[in-house]
Amino acid sequence: MYLSRVELDETRRATMRGLASPRIFHGAVESAFPPGRRRRLWRLDRLHGRLYLLLLSEDVPDLSGIASQFGPPGGRGAIQTRDYTPLLQRIQLDGLWQFRLTANPTKSCPRKSDPQARGKVLAHCTVEYQKQWLLERAQKHGFSLEPEEFTVTKVRWLHFPKVREGGRLVTLLAVTYEGTLRVTDPALFQALLVNGIGRGKAYGLGLMTVMGRR
Repeated sequence: MYLSRVELDETRRATMRGLASPRIFHGAVESAFPPGRRRRLWRLDRLHGRLYLLLLSEDVPDLSGIASQFGPPGGRGAIQTRDYTPLLQRIQLDGLWQFRLTANPTKSCPRKSDPQARGKVLAHCTVEYQKQWLLERAQKHGFSLEPEEFTVTKVRWLHFPKVREGGRLVTLLAVTYEGTLRVTDPALFQALLVNGIGRGKAYGLGLMTVMGRR
């Protein structure tokens, strides 16, 4: 696995369009690899006042196209790619990690007219239920965390057409969590880091990144 990042220029028109419609960045991410239907995790992240696109993939991506289309003029934006395996190998039982996750916390509501049918998917709109969503999934994904040890730092609604023209409108709630967690099952937690969590992964949601707590 490889974790990459490329700097974005928020003043460029292409970047502004991408911020309004993550479908644009989804297409740019896919273009960084040979044709195929392999799922890649990505996320927009801000660090020291600069905006980056983070990308987790099985193969080394070619990010030159993203840098030329969305990055600072003249190629000044840095492109970095690192082997993700050493970090995955550091995951151990009871390890403490600082984490950041942008996800789509949802619930499935049964239909009164047909309780056996697939329920309607709705977003959790309050911080209380957004945090509860993550707490309820912790054990399944190999970690534990206390309510006072993490918080919601950003909430943003995304509205965009699924296809270029004539497609239905996609509405997603992007919620960013930050805090500290403890690993309870290294294998499950490694799978979470590689595969992501929740819905909307094609649109920049579900990628959790971690940093060793000092």
